[in-house]
Amino acid sequence: MDSYKEPLKALARPYRKAVLKALLVLTMLGGALFAMLNLLTGSYPLAIVELAMGAYAILVYRAVRNTQHLERWIIAYAIPFFTAMMFAIAVPRASATVHAWVLLIPIVSHLLMGRRLGLAISVFYMSIAGIIFLLRYHDEPAMMQALPIANIAVISLCILVFSHVYEVTREQSQRQLLKIAQTDTLTGLANRARLSDIFKREQQRTRRYSTPMTLLALDLDHFKEVNDRYGHDTGDLALQHVARIFRECLRATDLAARLGGEEFGILLTNTNGQQGLEVAEKIRIAVASTPLTVNNDVIRLTLSGGVAEFGPDGETLRQLVREADKRLYEAKDRGRNLIIPAETTASLLEPLESDTHRA
Repeated sequence: MDSYKEPLKALARPYRKAVLKALLVLTMLGGALFAMLNLLTGSYPLAIVELAMGAYAILVYRAVRNTQHLERWIIAYAIPFFTAMMFAIAVPRASATVHAWVLLIPIVSHLLMGRRLGLAISVFYMSIAGIIFLLRYHDEPAMMQALPIANIAVISLCILVFSHVYEVTREQSQRQLLKIAQTDTLTGLANRARLSDIFKREQQRTRRYSTPMTLLALDLDHFKEVNDRYGHDTGDLALQHVARIFRECLRATDLAARLGGEEFGILLTNTNGQQGLEVAEKIRIAVASTPLTVNNDVIRLTLSGGVAEFGPDGETLRQLVREADKRLYEAKDRGRNLIIPAETTASLLEPLESDTHRA
């Protein structure tokens, strides 16, 4: 689970909302100003379009103040805005200087919609603007000279490239910072913040599609003795050793997190309690059978754990961690190197154990 798509989108929303609101205010003011000027010059269709965009900007401004669907409103505004811009440069009586507004398209698109959609929208509308320019001025030698056209084309391309590079760099920087903030520096596993973010996303998916989900709480046995006997540096190596085993035993869709000290949490998507128990047992056996060797010292590690299933054991991360921890402590009390299953799995296992005893 390396995707940071949703957190990155959440981080981008405040500044995109600010940019959109600023653009809406400018559209209101600009719409009124240019509508008046075009009415005075007799460009009535263009004046009507500009008044309509100004009125639409007022409606969108009111809608985005408390919206939960900012991205939809951005699209709902940007498409009419850029289309109105194309209409403005296509009107026969429009000044040739109106084409300068096209240079805003890549800047606004990337600021509002990100690198991919922003680039696609920019290329689409700038291409249309180029076609309109050629259709309007193809029979005017003064406008079709090679040098002015080359200047306009290169400047447009530069602004497009710079806007795209800026947005790509910004997203990469935010992704890196987010990864650092949500990663345990010692083991390279996720931390509590990352576990919480992923759980919220998977919680919605589980509720929507009624798919199972399981949480494992795992804790190294007698870890304090490892630190006391071999030193904290070796203790750190032991934690890194266990983290590598987790990665080998888990799917790409699972998430292992260090909750603190020697305690770990593992979120298993599309996994019921019985399957979660099997994964936990696989990890337990792998840890017990793979000792850590440091300076010719062979250090044998074991872990204990508890399993909690989404639904029967709760539907929040706090509830699942609490139930899994209860079973983890039960495993410690029963001698360690043991996994205690979820209640639903335990009830299924009891008849099997009774039949085994009778046999």
